Amino acid sequence: MLYQKLGKTDIEVSRIAFGAWGIGGGNVWSDLTVDAAHVGELLDQASDLGINYVDTAPVYGIGTSEKILGKALKGRRERFIVQTKCSLNWRNEGGQFEYERDGYIVNRDHRAQAIRKDTEESLLRMELDHIDVLVVHRVSSVVPVQETMEELQKLIKEGKIRAVMLSNSTPSDFREYSRFGIVAGVQEKFSLLNDAKREYFETCGTYDAVFQVYGSLEEGILAGTKVLNSVYGEGDIRSKSKWMKEPYRTGLLQMKEKLDPLCEKYSCSYANLVQAWTLAQNDKINLLTGFRHKETMNDTCKVLDLCVDKEDLEYMTKCRDDVRELTL
Repeated sequence: MLYQKLGKTDIEVSRIAFGAWGIGGGNVWSDLTVDAAHVGELLDQASDLGINYVDTAPVYGIGTSEKILGKALKGRRERFIVQTKCSLNWRNEGGQFEYERDGYIVNRDHRAQAIRKDTEESLLRMELDHIDVLVVHRVSSVVPVQETMEELQKLIKEGKIRAVMLSNSTPSDFREYSRFGIVAGVQEKFSLLNDAKREYFETCGTYDAVFQVYGSLEEGILAGTKVLNSVYGEGDIRSKSKWMKEPYRTGLLQMKEKLDPLCEKYSCSYANLVQAWTLAQNDKINLLTGFRHKETMNDTCKVLDLCVDKEDLEYMTKCRDDVRELTL
């Protein structure tokens, strides 16, 4: 396993992080059902592989992911850097409407009292005495950044959290938040198909911040053919992806056929090849991946030993461009 400092903090994290979005289940992941015992086994496997970084959020399954993860961390807490989020809640105490899911209305609220309550509720759900990394899940243009960051700094001084990151943000958001304290990194959607957030690379370099990638496999669409050839319910996130619609779906199946020879060349899975392309884009990248099976975790860790030639990376980008140029 390879490790990196989390920005300018003293926290050292594995280059691959365990994403716990899926264990929240609900309509978002209609085919996922796990319990604390299973997650505990996955955490043991992660530890054996050197993975020490785990990510969740209150809204993943409306508290379910945090609760299951908290139970699974019993007796394992000292092995992991635990990361969760704030600013999205379903308390109906104010804020801006964000979405409705699984019978709950989720609001975005960056007021100091909301940030504190989000943190304290996460600590209770996971039964922890502190959270290592707290991520502002969605930034706001309504509440002053100073109010949000000053509360986060208070939580650090109180020992309830150790570091702050941003998610679903922009470089200008990062610069504004950094005026009021250290921002250790960002967590942004980034993949072979959707690499718009590469605009963040320069900012992360300037501030020595980690760029944590989520969605590198596009919810399994870039992991092989299984998801592309499946049908999901209306609420399932995979059914909402434009890549599941024609002509993109057929285009992606054809892209895989073109890239299969590279999998043979490097003796790797298709998912590994795609993840290798992702990691090759910037040396600040931290790869956040959801795990449900030990086999998937083992395979993902192999990407750290995979070095794809520059010309092959360029060929992958060319094949990707052919798909992105398709229109509905």
